[in-house]
Amino acid sequence: MDFQGLINVFLDLIKVTIPVVASMTLLVFFWGLVKFIFAVGGDEKAVADGKSLMIWGLLALFVMVAIWGILRFLTGEFGFDFVLPHLPTR
Repeated sequence: MDFQGLINVFLDLIKVTIPVVASMTLLVFFWGLVKFIFAVGGDEKAVADGKSLMIWGLLALFVMVAIWGILRFLTGEFGFDFVLPHLPTR
């Protein structure tokens, strides 16, 4: 296997993991939103936990999108075949 083949295997792994990790960060954000909404006017610790989860979820999503963009730029500049993953359609 040559170097480009090794990089393409690595990029294929990234193509599979990016949507999974991005959906997990969205779930963390929405879980924090649910905790925040149902705890408003009640437990202050639950409100703070909800805010914290929303912030960390958005931060993780931002990092994922930034890494995705950097990878897309680098693979485009160096001539590797990298296509953004799409959700399967029926």
